[in-house]
Amino acid sequence: MVAQQPLRVVRCGGSTLSGARAAFSADAKYLLCASGDYVKVYSTATEECVHVLQGHTNLVTGIQLNPQNHMQLYSCSLDGTIKLWDFTDGILIKTFVVGYKLFAFYTLAGSEDSVFTIIPKKNEDSLDSFQLVSVKLPKTPDQEVEAKELSLILDDIGQSPKCTAFGREGEYVASVRGLHLLVCFFKKKRVNRFPLSATSRKGTNNYFTCVACHPKEDCIASGHKDGKIRLWRNFNHKREYTFSTLHWHHDVVMDLAFSVEGTSLLSGGVESVLVQWRDGSDCKKEFLPRLGSTIEYISASPDGTFYCTSHTENKITIIHSNLRVSAVIQGLVKGSDVKTGLVVDPRTKALVLNGKPGHLQFYCLQTDKQLYNLDIVQQEYIHQVGLNQVDLVKAAFSARGSWLATVEQREEKETELELQMKLWNYDEQTQSFTLNTRINMPHEDHVTALCFRDTDELEDGTPTLVTAGKDGRFKVWVLVDDSDSEKQSMGWSCDFVGSYHNYPATNCCFSEDGSLLAVSFEETVTVWNSDTWDLICTFCHPPGKIQNLCFGRLSCSKYLLGTTDNGFLCCWNLLSCALEWSAQLNVMVLQPDPLSENIAAVSRLLEGSDLFVFKPNEPKPFCIQRNVCRERIQWAVFIPRDVPESIGSEKHQWLSRSQLYFLTGTQDLLTFSTKSTEERLTPSSKQLAVEESLPMTPFYLLLGKHRHQQQSKENADLGTAVVQSHLAQDSPAIKELLHTPAHVLPSASFLCSIFINSMLISKENKSAREAVDEVEMDSEKAEDESDEDLELTEMEQDINPTEFLGEITQTKLSKSQEKQLRKIRRMDYSWVAAL
Repeated sequence: MVAQQPLRVVRCGGSTLSGARAAFSADAKYLLCASGDYVKVYSTATEECVHVLQGHTNLVTGIQLNPQNHMQLYSCSLDGTIKLWDFTDGILIKTFVVGYKLFAFYTLAGSEDSVFTIIPKKNEDSLDSFQLVSVKLPKTPDQEVEAKELSLILDDIGQSPKCTAFGREGEYVASVRGLHLLVCFFKKKRVNRFPLSATSRKGTNNYFTCVACHPKEDCIASGHKDGKIRLWRNFNHKREYTFSTLHWHHDVVMDLAFSVEGTSLLSGGVESVLVQWRDGSDCKKEFLPRLGSTIEYISASPDGTFYCTSHTENKITIIHSNLRVSAVIQGLVKGSDVKTGLVVDPRTKALVLNGKPGHLQFYCLQTDKQLYNLDIVQQEYIHQVGLNQVDLVKAAFSARGSWLATVEQREEKETELELQMKLWNYDEQTQSFTLNTRINMPHEDHVTALCFRDTDELEDGTPTLVTAGKDGRFKVWVLVDDSDSEKQSMGWSCDFVGSYHNYPATNCCFSEDGSLLAVSFEETVTVWNSDTWDLICTFCHPPGKIQNLCFGRLSCSKYLLGTTDNGFLCCWNLLSCALEWSAQLNVMVLQPDPLSENIAAVSRLLEGSDLFVFKPNEPKPFCIQRNVCRERIQWAVFIPRDVPESIGSEKHQWLSRSQLYFLTGTQDLLTFSTKSTEERLTPSSKQLAVEESLPMTPFYLLLGKHRHQQQSKENADLGTAVVQSHLAQDSPAIKELLHTPAHVLPSASFLCSIFINSMLISKENKSAREAVDEVEMDSEKAEDESDEDLELTEMEQDINPTEFLGEITQTKLSKSQEKQLRKIRRMDYSWVAAL
């Protein structure tokens, strides 16, 4: 009996790439960056994600190359562990358990057995005071060891990793917080403190924001809130220190970084411009503008060929040392609010939602990368606090993705509202959306919902769009021919306007066959005939304003479901026009599966969010998942799979055809997984690479190639299809063991259980080798029987030699000769090829 795997919530992508400073490999071929709980390894040439290092259970806050081995990587996390990886093979080598939340990570070439990290006092990150400590890493063969030997370096420092930096060859460490600069000298064991006044005579803001140290000289660069950069020198004396000032940024300096040789200083801020200061001079500076959004972190490659900037819009830009952009790695753009919700592009199966201000982003869930941006507003965004700008609030696709409808608004005051609806047509030649129709003020008040009738494109009918607004009306828009004598064109126009007692319309949706339209007006749900636009029936029980509305599908198409603001989930029967059942679950999200009758409802009662999956004809859910997420789930969407996935548990069969994704309040994209730990030991991409292109090692030439040739020859000689079973060498665990460098393999105790399980063979199924042996035994018996028959025929030929004299044209072999020839045929001569 196969054990059912539990349904787990996993982070499927969309994590911010600017959570920590990125790092380059020693040869600058790879870029290593923290992404949520993972560490991702990108190729600087192709922008592709080569490996995803999985193992941390909380946010990764720092990554550094191992100074003693540049093929290895250290990472620290809020889960209180430091992990050592072989990032070229994507393998975890060792885990050091510190026990404190780690907020930053530093390594020094001179400290072989020690690293530095920032931890909170009393292990409480709510406090505003942190410590820089040295952690001694024990040298033991165990895969997981405790690192409890901590030494205090600096007390009462800032939490941010860019507020602390190590100086020339690790001789000193500088840290900034508030209006103070601290410099700790390791050999002298002395700490110098340099305070600044809050404001100067000119009203400048002197608060520190970041710090960087020159790699070869005694020079410290500090960034400030007023946009100034100070270069500190002679700071080994408390009173005789000096500093010079560089000023270009008009706002906060977000990060600073020196080049490898120290000849240049890089700075970035909210202006989205990378500034390169040559020789620390205000006169010698170069700019790389229009990088898209605020620069969070700046990194330089060890060989000096590349720079890297991390941005607030979840983007990483790889830049040549001559300030030319080389590559862009764009993840899921995280804005202030996802007003469009989660929409699926029918063509690419991409997730579509708000991206940059005024843009729609098309995000690929399989590669965790943005496909492209679509500029909807088509206006330059002005970075100014308090300025009301045009906002993208609604988006919807037609059934085949030929049409896209968007709504944008700008609200200066409550009485001054600007609305614009745009209809976009997909152009096959340019492979992008082009603007077809622009409609100013489609409603007199805010647009609350819009949806296409899905059956129009499938039956070559007239595309139809319905919008609902707070002005108490819903409008039906159809595509009409606007051709004249000079040109032919198609445009959208209003075909019908409906209302119900002038109540604000809040939701709208079509039935699966497009024959019915449901529109909610506050506490009342109305059902309309989509052919004649006649009102068929209304539902208004139990009382409460309707929050979500959807029809059932397939065998449950006769049901209409809705949720209310007072926590009720209602199911109405459209045939009897009565309430079928209701439940008080405080549902926040209601999402139907487009490929089945299943409907997912996410509720939030006290703490955490619960998931209920049910069919409308059965009020009892067949899947209940408690505490899916501690945060509030804002949106959810089903995305059809390209190939249905085989799931052993009947309870989780609802995930076989479609995958459910949901977005939290902090814009983390999560999904469900039923894969076991052993299945996740070797990633599918890695298994595929091993199966398709095995490494040509001496071990493979001696064992793998010989076995493969021998097996194919035996099968060819037998002429029968031998039943293939899962041999030991076909196991992913064995392949991982045989094709992984020995110095990065996990401990034997970790691989033992997986190795033994892979060697076990079920008693019910015979192995391929036993099947081959049985076939060989049967063939030998058949040979003996054929030999006896051969003797009888030879005797008959001796009795009447003249009867067959004319028919015999070839010399017949004797019994012993034929036997010897059969043995020669079965011998393996593949070793001759090696000569």
